Amino acid sequence: MSTSLHLLADAPAQLLPARELMAFTLASHIILVPLGVAFPFITLVMHYRGLRRKDETALLLARRWSAVMAVQFALGIVTGTVLSFEFGLLWPGLMGRWGDVFGIGFGVEAWAFFLEAVLIAIYLYGWRRLKPRTHFLLGLPLPAAALLGAFGILAANSWMNTPRGFSLDAQGNPVDVNVWKAIFTPMFGPQYWHFVVAMILTAGFMVSGVYAVGWLRGRRDHYHRLGFAVPFTIAALATPVQFVLGDAIARSVFHKQPVKFAALEIVWETDTRVPEYLFGRLQEDGTVKGGIKIPLLDSILAGFSPDTKVVGLTSVPADQRPTATQATIAHWAFDLMVVIGSVLVLLALWYGLVWLRHRRLPASKWFYRSAACAGVASVVAVECGWIATEVGRQPWIVYQNMRVAEAVTSTRSTTLWIMLAVVMVVYVFLFGSFLVILLRMRTRWRLADEQRAAGGAVHAPEADTPYGPRAPLPVGDAPPGGAAQSEDGRP
Repeated sequence: MSTSLHLLADAPAQLLPARELMAFTLASHIILVPLGVAFPFITLVMHYRGLRRKDETALLLARRWSAVMAVQFALGIVTGTVLSFEFGLLWPGLMGRWGDVFGIGFGVEAWAFFLEAVLIAIYLYGWRRLKPRTHFLLGLPLPAAALLGAFGILAANSWMNTPRGFSLDAQGNPVDVNVWKAIFTPMFGPQYWHFVVAMILTAGFMVSGVYAVGWLRGRRDHYHRLGFAVPFTIAALATPVQFVLGDAIARSVFHKQPVKFAALEIVWETDTRVPEYLFGRLQEDGTVKGGIKIPLLDSILAGFSPDTKVVGLTSVPADQRPTATQATIAHWAFDLMVVIGSVLVLLALWYGLVWLRHRRLPASKWFYRSAACAGVASVVAVECGWIATEVGRQPWIVYQNMRVAEAVTSTRSTTLWIMLAVVMVVYVFLFGSFLVILLRMRTRWRLADEQRAAGGAVHAPEADTPYGPRAPLPVGDAPPGGAAQSEDGRP
């Protein structure tokens, strides 16, 4: 029997469905995270531009984006709450033994979540009701609240990768907890900043991709140019920074989690002059099948020298390292993330060179086709990053302190599979509803723009007084219900 099959046979029956359920809900939730963390910042940048330059179009975009931000946050409440419950329901061994050590991160995230909810409500309510400067200033804490939430989650996750800040008693339970050390672990800094910049560039590419599609369909007015340029510029500036941070976190993994690094690079034996494999599949006997082999490159990337020693998977017993299949999954996720990041850097350079030389947006259709795909590609890169982080840490849920199998629930595996099926159906409905709402909002806004361009029959609030009372519709154009409505559908 192969090592992978032997380890699988020894695992509890609940382990696979519990991991699949957690993986599905996390992968679904993380689609919304870039918008939750970075979209408030992008919206406020557009808001500031509108106030600074007295640009009504920028204010219109900021207000519409704030509505999207609120809808996204509402969906994030559901998916985030499900994840919170799953930690206790699926992994009682983790929370029961280690909750006192790393639970502070979840506490911080909870406070940040409620603060962000209040701030979003104030920001939405403030349109047309508050003075411009007051409204903008009240929105400024929004990005900080989002970053605080990310701080809490990344503090917990980095602790799971490099646990610190506790001692173990005779029964193996943590005592003498040092909260400061438990939060600021060796992996926290690299992981946090890598994550934050990833969220900024992903949100920027996601938002700008919508307007890139509009450009390809012939919508090249100021509204679409501005809607594309601001978020894409933010993403383009963040992309090369992320490339540097990605290299820094890979070196941190090399030093702090050498076995995980071996999984990410499918290194079997500890050695120097180690080659780099682009993709490829690790076999049970340690050989690599397929992929592109580049001699010496892995050692050079790890320590700037071909003589750098890279720790291999066989440096630890088989039950303390990822299986060959898990290592291959982590390796492919890592390589795909790097490939996508490299392509996004080239796209950002294309944009920057055109702007520096001509002081205008690129005109090539291929650029906008690439920009339209960049949002999806960046989300895939984020998913791959989390896969590499979590699968590469196997079999540990708390690195070198608790295995995943020791933390899993005792609930019957059949029940967990049913839960997974139910969650999948509910999430399809939730995300489908989210998409329908966004499409309806887009259609309503587009009709309002077309009618306003045709003769001003519909008045955008920002088109006349950005923070004043809503402009009523002409009597002859009132909707059948009898009550005049503003652009956002409210009386």
